[in-house]
Amino acid sequence: QVQLVESGGGLVQPGGSLRLSCAASGSIFSIYAMGWYRQAPGKQRELVAAATSGGTTAYADSVKGRFTISRDNAKNTVYLRMNSLKPEDTAVYYCNAAIKGWGASKAIDYWGQGTQVTVSS
Repeated sequence: QVQLVESGGGLVQPGGSLRLSCAASGSIFSIYAMGWYRQAPGKQRELVAAATSGGTTAYADSVKGRFTISRDNAKNTVYLRMNSLKPEDTAVYYCNAAIKGWGASKAIDYWGQGTQVTVSS
C-alpha cells in the first residue's frame, strides 16, 4: 500500500550539485520521520540525513555543511539538496521513512528503490 519513489540521481562533476526527491504514497496516516541513506560499493549502508515531522534534522559528519534535508509534509515528500559534491559521495542513495498507515498500530520503516549518484570528472 505504501511506497517511496525516488528521483534526481545522476552523474555530476566534483563541486556540482544535485537534488534528490522522495515521495511517499499510499494509505498513509502519518510520516514520523524521513531520511536518506547511501551505500557505496564495498561499503556499509550509512545514514546521510534525517528529518522528523517536528523539524529536527541530523546529518552525517561527512556531509554537514554541504547537504540539506527538507520536507514538504503536504506532499509527503522529502528532499536532499547536495552541494559541493565529492567523489566520496558516489553511492546509491535510498530514501527511508517511518510511516504509520491507516489502521496500523505503529509505524514501520519503508525504503525506496535507490537512485544512483556518481561524482566523477
